[in-house]
Order: sequence, then structure tokens, then C-alpha cells
Amino acid sequence: MSIFQFENCLPFDGELYLQRAFYSPEQADTYFEKFVETLDWQQEQLRLYGRYISVPRLIAWYGDREAHYRYSGVDHMPKPWTQELLHVKIDLDALLKSNFNSVLANLYRDGRDSMGCHADNEPELGANPLIASLSFGETRLLRFRHQQTKHKFDIDLKHGDLLIMVGTLQEHWRHELPKTLSHKHARINLTYRQINCLQS
Repeated sequence: MSIFQFENCLPFDGELYLQRAFYSPEQADTYFEKFVETLDWQQEQLRLYGRYISVPRLIAWYGDREAHYRYSGVDHMPKPWTQELLHVKIDLDALLKSNFNSVLANLYRDGRDSMGCHADNEPELGANPLIASLSFGETRLLRFRHQQTKHKFDIDLKHGDLLIMVGTLQEHWRHELPKTLSHKHARINLTYRQINCLQS
């Protein structure tokens, strides 16, 4: 039996656990409003085929001072924990027996904002990383694709839901949050991680 006490959503090659309403609607409402107002949201620019494009969402990176992170060719220096982000970290550490030292926050403003297909497999995360992903606000679809078999499945992530990715998931699966033509309000996603400090 898994230490997470949830059913594994993946059919093979990794572990994926979903706990609906990890935070009650009232708690999730409070966190959503606070995160929208207080996090230092930024729109990143990525260089692609010789030109810069705007990332189709806003991001914010927080954590311990040593939790430097590089993804999509961009270095991220963490801002100090806010009180609310730290409270969530304490809840997750207690549930998962973890010691997260950082969180990447994403703000999807409407259905046009998205996350491209990727795996969270950067060297700083180590082998078989544990990543806890919380959703606040609008329901959005998260799609997983197996890299070899092309098998795919979708999960609708709702207000207050907790998704846990662990085991060999990042080695075998990629995930994305696609654009949608449906009218969507804002959604915040928090992905808590343990960043390992690599020697240069």
C-alpha cells in the first residue's frame, strides 16, 4: 500500500495520486485571493528559434535561499517564503513526510494561458522527484502522455485539489495544461519541490 493512502492514477511507469478538496472551499478561496494579491507575478520571456516570446502564463518562484532552479533555459532565484506559502508547505510536509524547500507558482489568467508538454526532470530535482501540485480557482485539464507508448489520460484539477507526482513518472511521462476555447476564470497552481544544490 502506498504511503500516500491514495489510489495510483497511473496505469504503469510511475506514481500519480489525487486528493480532491485537500483544502476546503473556504480555505481554498482564502488562499486563492491571498496568492493573487501578494505573490510577485512575472511574465517571462523565452528565446525560441532566435526570437523572444512571452510565456503564456505568469509565474513566481519562492523558497529557501539556496533553492536556485533552472528550467526552459532560465535561471530562477527564489524570493523568501510568504506566510501563506509557508503554511501550505507545513501542511504538505506533514502529509508527505517531505521537506520541500521551494515552490513554483503559476497563474493562468484565462483559457488562453497554458503550459506546454514537458517533464519535471531537471538535474536539480534528482532522480524520481516528489512534486506536490495544488490547484486554486478555475478547473483546468491536465494531460499526461507516455513518452514511449503515447498512451494519454486527462485529469480535471479543481479548486483545492492536491496532485502528487512521484516515482518514475517524470522519466516516462510528460504533462501539459492545454489552451481551451471555453471561457475560463483565473487558476493558480503551486508546485512544491525539493531542489538539490548542484556544484558547478
